[in-house]
Amino acid sequence: MTAISSNHYDVIIIGAGAAGLMCAATAGYRGRKVLVLDHANKPGKKILMSGGGRCNFTNLNSTPANFLSDNPHFCISALKRYTPHHFLELVERHGVEHVEKAAGQLFCADSSKDILQVLLTECDWSGAEIRMETEIRGISEANNGYRLTTSVGTFACESLVVACGGLSIPTMGATGFGYDIARQFGLKVLPTRAGLVPFTLQPALKEQLAPLSGVSCPVEVSCNGMSFREPMLVTHRGLSGPAMLQISSFWQPGDELSIDLLPGESASENLQTLRKDAPQSTVAKYLNQHLPKRFAQALNDLNHWQGPLQGYKNTDIDQVADALNRWHIKPSGTEGYRTAEVTLGGVDTHQLSSKTMAVNDRSNLYFIGEVVDVTGHLGGHNFQWAWASGVAAGSDA
Repeated sequence: MTAISSNHYDVIIIGAGAAGLMCAATAGYRGRKVLVLDHANKPGKKILMSGGGRCNFTNLNSTPANFLSDNPHFCISALKRYTPHHFLELVERHGVEHVEKAAGQLFCADSSKDILQVLLTECDWSGAEIRMETEIRGISEANNGYRLTTSVGTFACESLVVACGGLSIPTMGATGFGYDIARQFGLKVLPTRAGLVPFTLQPALKEQLAPLSGVSCPVEVSCNGMSFREPMLVTHRGLSGPAMLQISSFWQPGDELSIDLLPGESASENLQTLRKDAPQSTVAKYLNQHLPKRFAQALNDLNHWQGPLQGYKNTDIDQVADALNRWHIKPSGTEGYRTAEVTLGGVDTHQLSSKTMAVNDRSNLYFIGEVVDVTGHLGGHNFQWAWASGVAAGSDA
C-alpha cells in the first residue's frame, strides 16, 4: 500500500518548461501535492537558450491582439488574470535585474538562468517535486484520475496537466508527445507548422544575397494583411531578423513577401526631387545614404541601376521606387522546426475552458503553454502565455 500512496499525487504535470514549472508552483502553493515529470536531463532548456541566453521573459505591452489562434478570444481570460506586471513583480521579488530593450520587451540583465532559478525556487518553496530523465510510457484512466507508467515506475494523480510544448527546436527535446496525449483522449489537434522562423530563398536569389550575410537593416514586411516594421537580417541561408520571424507566422508556402526597404520614405518622391536638385546624382549614391553600404551596392548591382538620374524617365524612377518600397520575393520555405521559436497550431482550444485550461468534458485534464493553439508574436509574448496559462491551470488543478 505504501508504495502506491507515495507515488500518488494530487497533480502531475508533464513538462518542466516555462508553463509546467509555473503551474507546479501555483498548484503547490494551494497545498496540492505536485509532481513534474520530464524526459529531458535538465528543466527549462528553452528558457535558458531564449533571448540569446538573456530570456525575453515578458512584454509589458502584451495584449490578446499579440496572439494567433483559430479561436482568438480563448487567450483573453488567462492573459487578463495574470498580466506581465504580475510576472515582473515575481521577478523583482527574487531580486532579478532586468533591462527593457525594445519597447516593453524585458530581458534578464545577466542570464536566462535567473528566470529558471526563480521558477525552481518557487517550486521548491511550494513543495512541488520535479523528476527529470523520466520517460512516460503510457497514460490510462484510473480511480477518477490517471495512472502514468514511466521508466522509473508507476504514478497516479487526480489531475493531469500536459505542458510538454510543441515541435520547435527538437535538439532541446521537443516532441509531439502532447498532441499524442490530446488525441488519446479524443481531442482535436489543429495542423502544426513552424512559427517565428527564418526564411530560406530560391537558389538564384540566395546566391545573389550570399555576400550580404550578416547585414541587417530596418524594413517593413507585409504578407496576408499583416505588416511588421523591424530589422531584417541577411543570412547565408536566407532572411532572418525580427521582421522575418514575425511575418513567418502569417506566411504560407507559395506566398509572396512584400518588403519595404525604406520604411517611412517614398523612394519615388525622393528620387524625383534628387533628379531635379542634383541631376548628376545616381541611384547608388541615394542608396548609400539610406541603406548599409554592402546592401546598397548589392541592390544596385542586382538591378543594374547605372548612370545619372537626369537620364531616368518617370517610369524608370517608378520602377526603382517599386523595387525599394515594394520588393517582392517568394521564399522557397522556412528553416522549419529546427530553428523555429514556436509551433503554430496544436490542441484546438474550442475544447478547453478559457478560465482553467481544463478539457470541457473532463475537468481534471489540462493543456497549457505551447501545446495549445495559442501563439504569440516575437518579443516576450509566448513566455507571457506560458505564465498566464500555467497560473490558470495551477489555480484549478
